[in-house]
Amino acid sequence: MFRAFINVFRIPDLRNKVLFTLLMLAVYRVGFYVPLPGVNQDRLARHFQQSGGGATEQAAELFAMFTGGDLGQSTLFGLGIMPYISSSIIFQILVTVVPALEKIQKEGESGRRKIMEYTRYGTVALCFIQSFFWVGYLTRSGLVTVDFAG
Repeated sequence: MFRAFINVFRIPDLRNKVLFTLLMLAVYRVGFYVPLPGVNQDRLARHFQQSGGGATEQAAELFAMFTGGDLGQSTLFGLGIMPYISSSIIFQILVTVVPALEKIQKEGESGRRKIMEYTRYGTVALCFIQSFFWVGYLTRSGLVTVDFAG
């Protein structure tokens, strides 16, 4: 077991992939604890406690359970992996419905890579959409303490 682990670091390509993955995990863990600027974290925690198990709190708990994210903390990477999962599901459905995407996927490995690229672009778009609605909710709830408009 230990010998196999050492061999991973002897192969340059595999070593680079493992180190890149570890670096991305470290970045994610740091971003998971960096709070959103302008959001009063204490008031946010009180807001969720005062809702007393209401729909918002239950939705945030379900979100955290399924995605690894935590909206109750409002951190930089609080959305977790949910945008990617949603984008992946959307494109799996679109491939069966849109003939052009189905044709791309049938091209073999290059087609699947192209669909994965579209999935990543969709992930970025979903991140913007979800974060827009989350910040809107925080603003309407009075939990944003800084006026970003100027």
